Amino acid sequence: MGDILEVKDLRKRYGQLEAVKGIDFSVQAGEVFALIGPNGAGKTTTLRMVATILQPTSGAITLDGIDVVKEPAKARERLSYLPEEAGAYKSMKGRDYLKFMAEVFFEDPADQAESVKAAGEISGLGDRLGDKLGTYSKGMTRKLLLARSIMTRPKLAILDEPTSGLDVLGALDIRDTVKEFTRHGMAVLLSSHNMLEIEYLSDRVAIINEGVIHATGTPAELKARYSAQNLEEVFAEVAR
Repeated sequence: MGDILEVKDLRKRYGQLEAVKGIDFSVQAGEVFALIGPNGAGKTTTLRMVATILQPTSGAITLDGIDVVKEPAKARERLSYLPEEAGAYKSMKGRDYLKFMAEVFFEDPADQAESVKAAGEISGLGDRLGDKLGTYSKGMTRKLLLARSIMTRPKLAILDEPTSGLDVLGALDIRDTVKEFTRHGMAVLLSSHNMLEIEYLSDRVAIINEGVIHATGTPAELKARYSAQNLEEVFAEVAR
């Protein structure tokens, strides 16, 4: 499988602060690529630029052959973005929320119905889809939002802290769902502070600090390169 996402010499400046300093990476179809680093390292800024939310200062982002900077609307047809602090309409029922989001993405009623059905299965919420989101636990809400993110079968899913605040079982459900969709060719750009999650999910990992990518490789390669027993030790060595 070829590259779905290519990022070249990507930079973002806020006044005198350069938050992202000319980074390069690519993500292949069916791959989970993790971008990790300490707070303020440039992770979320990078994810938001790829997701077309922020405009890069310079550099290139290509998604499935589309120039993300020049054609953001076309790029958004091929990606989805689940931010860390994503919310939903608490007064809406789960199924109505999915229907609403399907209408945003699809014009054809048949496509809308198919995506809602798929999202319901992905979420695993069953009869609770008939309840208002205000009655959901954080884990249930996160499952619903993940289902919304991937029900359109995007070429690239951008997931920022997808299991943040979830218990062990809820986190495992979401990780298994992500793995299942990559087996069907969906690419994932992932960020998380949970190194166990990163090691379990990721095919490759890039460690960013102060706006610069310092190391990229498979979890096994990075552990061998830094003579580390786990990714936490690699992270600590690179991020110091």
